[in-house]
Formats: sequence, structure tokens, C-alpha cells
Amino acid sequence: MTYVQGFLLAVPEARKAEYRQHAAASWAVFRRLGCLSVQENLGVDGEPGKLTSFPQAVKLEEGEAVVFAWMIWPDRATHDAAWGRIMSDPALRAEMGEEMPFDGARMMWGGFEPLFVAGDGGQPVAC
Repeated sequence: MTYVQGFLLAVPEARKAEYRQHAAASWAVFRRLGCLSVQENLGVDGEPGKLTSFPQAVKLEEGEAVVFAWMIWPDRATHDAAWGRIMSDPALRAEMGEEMPFDGARMMWGGFEPLFVAGDGGQPVAC
């Protein structure tokens, strides 16, 4: 069963191009280690809510944008093996860049199993 790792973070608007470069460099590493796809999305709409919201979740500051992203892995075992290598291999970390173009303390992530998936044809895909 596929495994999805989702991310939510805040990126300074002044570092958007740098973040995009970081995402591209990271994708090269993740792909080589078995990741099937990555999608990084820059928030253009989303006001703080009364109780919760994306901006509130990342403690969005003036001049920042929310990034909502996910990675699709063939299975959790592939993800776990890849993540272990990324976190412990200095060459892989250097390839992605040592300095992150965002505040990692306000980043959140988690792993998910697909519950419902529909494709371009509009037909649900069995999960």
C-alpha cells in the first residue's frame, strides 16, 4: 500500500525561489531513494480561522506564505529506509542543502495511508 508523507510549513516570500530550488534538489534525492512523486503547493488563499487554520498551524508571520506538500512512496518500508539514509548520510544532506529556506521549528509532518484516491478520470482508485 502506498504511503504518503505530508508537510505544512511557512516560507518567507523573499525566499520562495530558494525554497523552490531546495525542493528540486530534495526531489532528486527522494526520487533516487524510491519516492514516486512530490507536490509542493504555495498558499495563495487562506485566512486565519477562529479555532484553527493553516496560517495558525505554522504561526504564519508577515511576509510569509504557507506551503502544503506531500510525498508519495510505494510503501512505508521504502519511506522509512530512505528517511534513515537521508538523515544519517552527510552527502545526501549536503546535496539537499544544509540551510533550510524556512523555519523548521514551525514545520509539521506526518505519515498517512490512503483512504480515498481519485484520478484525472474521476474514478476512485482502490486503497
